[in-house]
Amino acid sequence: MSEELYDVVIIGGGPAGLTAAIYNGRALLKTLVIEKMMIGGQATITHQIDNYPGFPDGISGPELMELFEKQAKRFGAEFKSTTVKQISTEGKIKILDTDSGDIRTKTVIIATGAQPRRLGIPGEDKLTGKGVSYCATCDGAFFRDAEVAVIGGGDSAVKEAIFLTKFASKVYIIHRRDELRAEKITAKQAFENEKIEFIWDTVTEEITGDFAVKSLKLKNVKDGSTSELPVEGAFIYVGMIPNTDFLKGFVELDDKSYIVAGHNTHTKVQGVFAAGDVRQKIARQVATAVGDGASAAMAAEECLAGQCFED
Repeated sequence: MSEELYDVVIIGGGPAGLTAAIYNGRALLKTLVIEKMMIGGQATITHQIDNYPGFPDGISGPELMELFEKQAKRFGAEFKSTTVKQISTEGKIKILDTDSGDIRTKTVIIATGAQPRRLGIPGEDKLTGKGVSYCATCDGAFFRDAEVAVIGGGDSAVKEAIFLTKFASKVYIIHRRDELRAEKITAKQAFENEKIEFIWDTVTEEITGDFAVKSLKLKNVKDGSTSELPVEGAFIYVGMIPNTDFLKGFVELDDKSYIVAGHNTHTKVQGVFAAGDVRQKIARQVATAVGDGASAAMAAEECLAGQCFED
């Protein structure tokens, strides 16, 4: 076990985690950010962010996250690429069991975010990476002049469908309801886009193809009728699952596995805080993640100053 002791370890390098790193680093706290994948989290695979203040013309997710990371490093935050398998306590010290060995810290900010929910239908697993994707920004360019489908009707689904029209010849939006759940301005842009066609009241029951996506088998939820839609790509946006498996039994989780934390980001474990998409909340946006990250960082600083309390 390493004898090095951090003031704050932030698990997750998305907008919430990076914001916390900026605040804690600036407070001259010994700060470590652990990220098992790419710095920036889900924001990194967002083509365009138009609603983050200070960028009137919008900014790409990767560019914005690169700025966050640079700012955190400027204030001395350390970064480590590894996976946290479990957290335990030894008195007031938290011990993180990672693939790279144990890491000791006085406080922990959990900002592990969430990952795309799968449909769980035949063909999905087999064809993931062969036409099935959960990231239009990552894979859209592979579908030039092709017909593709976006499954879902929320904000992410519609934004990514609009993005796909830069490459695809046709984009179908398949939604189980008869109206979108996306922001009105995003929905308006989709309705006005000639390349986008909506298939309402419909669910996808199977993705077909041997070595690549060939078609989707669809079912209308109102009349029960079935149909087959030939497409070369299927982009799935049906919600998110919080990355909290390693926390079961350590902090309180709700029935959807999101962390239960108060308005000040405190969990029920003293000195452990939750920020961003991983915690139980109404809105999951870059701006709200930033707010959470700042709140968690300041709460951790207060805790280290002897004002550590439960919500």
